[in-house]
Amino acid sequence: MQTHPVVALVDDDKIYQFTAVKTLQLTKAVGEILPFLTAEDALDFLRSNASNASQLPDYIFLDINMPVMDGWAFLDDFDKLAATLAKPVTIYMVSSSIDPKDVTRATDNPYVRQYVTKPVTIEKFRQLINVAG
Repeated sequence: MQTHPVVALVDDDKIYQFTAVKTLQLTKAVGEILPFLTAEDALDFLRSNASNASQLPDYIFLDINMPVMDGWAFLDDFDKLAATLAKPVTIYMVSSSIDPKDVTRATDNPYVRQYVTKPVTIEKFRQLINVAG
């Protein structure tokens, strides 16, 4: 894996997006950060860059509750897309929900590595992207 991974944030909350981008930058552990306010935009980006590994994110931090297309629908579409991607992409489901049904549904999905509750701290981002201190 490259030294500084590419990270995508898929979340309709502009304030969370802003703070998550700043927090990721503070980790000094990521390269490019790709913010998407809709799941559709993120999927379009993945489709249009499927064969270009350097453009694809290494990690996606995916919100559950978004209008139009939520995180679950994103995962359904990602399932159809995953085999066409030039590299594996790790997805973390991120939500303020602590509903056990959401946690179970996320962790039962083969594409979701872990369920993470908001807000995500610098230390947690570092841990999730496998970077020490």
